[in-house]
Amino acid sequence: MPTYIREIAMEPEDERRLAVRPEHREYVRGCFERGEVRMSGPLAGDAGAVIVYEAADEAAARALVDADPYRREGVVREVSLREWTVVVPAPG
Repeated sequence: MPTYIREIAMEPEDERRLAVRPEHREYVRGCFERGEVRMSGPLAGDAGAVIVYEAADEAAARALVDADPYRREGVVREVSLREWTVVVPAPG
């Protein structure tokens, strides 16, 4: 299954984003449990984050992005969503 990297930018102390963060983290945790997210976390300084998705195709990855509460509430800026070829570890 293809892997996609999403990078988002955010303001570290944005009260609107901080209010949505628990719902965002719950959403990402559910995606992880279903095998739709491989890993996720903030970048140093909390001004951005990266989420690694496993999705059938780009449309499916975009659907996961669109369902994220951060996206729905408009509290982050989308930087990129790109397919990533994983070399190490080799896909199982």
